[in-house]
Amino acid sequence: MSKRDYYEVLGVGKQATAEEIKKAYRKKAIQYHPDKNPGDEAAEEKFKEATEAYEVLSDEQKRQTYDRFGHEGVNANGAGFGNGFGAGGFGGFEDIFDIFGSFGGGFNTGYGRSGPRKGKDIRVNLRIGFEEAVFGVSKTIKITRNEKCSDCGGSGAAKGSGRKTCTVCGGSGHVKNLQQTPFGTIQNVRTCDVCHGEGSIVETPCPTCHGTGFERKSKSLTINIPAGVDDDTVLPLRGEGEAGERNGEPGDVYIFISVKPHEYYTREGKDIFLEMPITFAQAALGAEIAVPTLYGKVKLKIAAGTQSGQKFRLKGKGVASLRGFGKGDMYVTVKVEVPKNLNAKQKEALEAFAEVTGEEAHSEGKKFWEKVSK
Repeated sequence: MSKRDYYEVLGVGKQATAEEIKKAYRKKAIQYHPDKNPGDEAAEEKFKEATEAYEVLSDEQKRQTYDRFGHEGVNANGAGFGNGFGAGGFGGFEDIFDIFGSFGGGFNTGYGRSGPRKGKDIRVNLRIGFEEAVFGVSKTIKITRNEKCSDCGGSGAAKGSGRKTCTVCGGSGHVKNLQQTPFGTIQNVRTCDVCHGEGSIVETPCPTCHGTGFERKSKSLTINIPAGVDDDTVLPLRGEGEAGERNGEPGDVYIFISVKPHEYYTREGKDIFLEMPITFAQAALGAEIAVPTLYGKVKLKIAAGTQSGQKFRLKGKGVASLRGFGKGDMYVTVKVEVPKNLNAKQKEALEAFAEVTGEEAHSEGKKFWEKVSK
């Protein structure tokens, strides 16, 4: 398989300056470095390819040779990647760490102790009633979390004892080792397995927390759920999560709200919907009916000739906005109820009604049959 052009590998043109080449390599190296892509062979090959290209193009003499004779010219002069990272012009493997360091500290080279670490967040699933979501409610939840040990204050050391420098990493918090590869010597840096990056270990572990610095405790929290929450609303409780490590700030608690369905009402955003049965007489003659809303009963006028499925709006009878911008509305859909069991007198009355009204009173049915006949 033929090698790709070095300029193409770094994504720069042949007129690129030394600084532009360095920036291009820095981007590729951080993207494909093996520490950021463990087990990814494709990323490792791209890292090697980019490093090889940078080794040549960052050296003025090698670059001139490559521009004139290509890959064959570079390899013929003994300047190829196979001679190792420090094979002249590249400045040694330390240049890679220098490049990473110039990236604003975003890439951890392994030098220095680990700093404070924020505690883990805790998720709580809370199911509330339909009306509780509409009007708001106060709830008490119980969580179990890591807290700083009450006996040692989080140090992990027994009273009267202290910490001593880790003999494995010498207090750095990291262990370094050199690995010989076909491409030269690579320095690997990993967190110390003994002190876990702290640089020190306790002399005598605290008997309460066994040297961890944390205790597992349960705590009750009272939360005020605001009016207007809905399914998938997330309420944060800052600083109520797991205790942080190495004096880091605690994590947060996130309350994930789910709302129980209502027997009669449904909801879409801030609006409430209700299907309400009415009698044939109310629909035909018109009536004033009482509608049960979440805020109490209200009167609604039904005009004569109201059809089944007709929708009426009750302004401001919906759900309050979480942001305080008014309330939604309530929509009432009337359903004309047809009686199933009629006594003799009721049947007689309806038969008389049908005889009196005839087809003229059913204009929609008449229109339907006219369309069918066409």
